[in-house]
Amino acid sequence: MAKRSFKSSVLPTILTYLGLAIGLVFSAFPIVWMFFSSLKSNTEIFALPPRLLPDDFTVAAYLTIFNDPVKVRFFINSYFVAGVVTGLTLVVAIVTAYGFSRYQFRFKNTLNIFIISTQTVPPITLLIPYFGMVVAFRIFDTYLALILTYMVFTLPYAVLLMTGYLNTLPKELDEAVLVDGGSSWTALWRVIVPVSIPGIVATAVYTFLLAWNEFLFALTLTKSMDLRTVPIGIQLLMGQHAFEWNEMMAMSVLGSLPLLVLYLVAQRYFLAGMTAGSVKS
Repeated sequence: MAKRSFKSSVLPTILTYLGLAIGLVFSAFPIVWMFFSSLKSNTEIFALPPRLLPDDFTVAAYLTIFNDPVKVRFFINSYFVAGVVTGLTLVVAIVTAYGFSRYQFRFKNTLNIFIISTQTVPPITLLIPYFGMVVAFRIFDTYLALILTYMVFTLPYAVLLMTGYLNTLPKELDEAVLVDGGSSWTALWRVIVPVSIPGIVATAVYTFLLAWNEFLFALTLTKSMDLRTVPIGIQLLMGQHAFEWNEMMAMSVLGSLPLLVLYLVAQRYFLAGMTAGSVKS
């Protein structure tokens, strides 16, 4: 009886932790390898057999990046574009989600279906049409082209996420403001938004990640080095005859840090916001 109880209680727990440990190693090892590779010389990276730890730790790759104004500009561009896209997406998504959550209007279901259907379209299929539109509107090789394009991809999911979260909030919150003589705008910005921080943070993190990591449209819609972003900067380190692997790894580490810090800081809100609209109360 005791053996059966042990197998039914302890063994599944051991197997669960073992599976989690294997998953952790599998997901963390590339990050660890990237970090230590950034501390090697470009020659040592090709050493055989390959070694995780460098023989001589060096930060030469990081110094090369920080001392190069062009590479620093890549980070400034990524921060600017991702920050503006996140801010604009949040404003539009909050207002739109509030309308979907609190009001009944004509073609509401049709619009919901349309927003969901946009998520099924592969972005690469829109590359040529977007390029033609950007050129026609004479905004090629500008921040505006990247910002407007990124918002097309971030807004649908942001609206869906915020609508799901706002649906979990009681309508009595809005009604109390209206009874006190306030307007719907007052209810939204003074009451709903402050209590929707988890959903807003989850939406902001998702939007920032998408805008920061985007490569294809950033490569196609810009041509000057002053507008290139971090993913393009990493790709530019791949030369015709040689790859600057240590600089690529260093730039990858620096490019990953903002995302890691953002997630760690907002983790509690992010998880709450992502799961709030998944169940119907």
